[in-house]
Amino acid sequence: MIKNVCKTAAVLSIALLYGCASAPSMEKMQAEVAQYSPPKPAVADKGLVYVVRPSNAGMMVRFNVFLDDKQADSEMGYNRGNQYIYFYVTPGQHVISSKAENWADMPVTVKAGEVIYLKQEVEVGVVMARNSLKVLSDVEGRYLVKDASLGTIARESK
Repeated sequence: MIKNVCKTAAVLSIALLYGCASAPSMEKMQAEVAQYSPPKPAVADKGLVYVVRPSNAGMMVRFNVFLDDKQADSEMGYNRGNQYIYFYVTPGQHVISSKAENWADMPVTVKAGEVIYLKQEVEVGVVMARNSLKVLSDVEGRYLVKDASLGTIARESK
């Protein structure tokens, strides 16, 4: 019983540390990405979506990413800790979904030639890590992608 309480306290302490980590200032991020170009460029006739998971918390749990529905043939790839994926989309409205212990959905409207950055935020789950999605600014998105490694891409466009 005491062992379980200690384990639970340790897990919660780690979760709080991850949640309380301070983010760099916008000025610092702008300076660091001033000369940085993302790995894949935007193209004239499609939108480009980057999904980045900058946290190492729950890194063994993969967060699968889906475009427009939650069927296997709509999976674009997945991230583990400190990874990103990218994919091209037709201009218009789309729903990006991220699967962990839960489903997180983010509706986006993408224009041709535009780059959109989404962040998979890690949350403590019951059985494994949970997630949510957040839209990032161009500066914050490039900053987080710059220091992440490439995740597993299932397809580059759909």
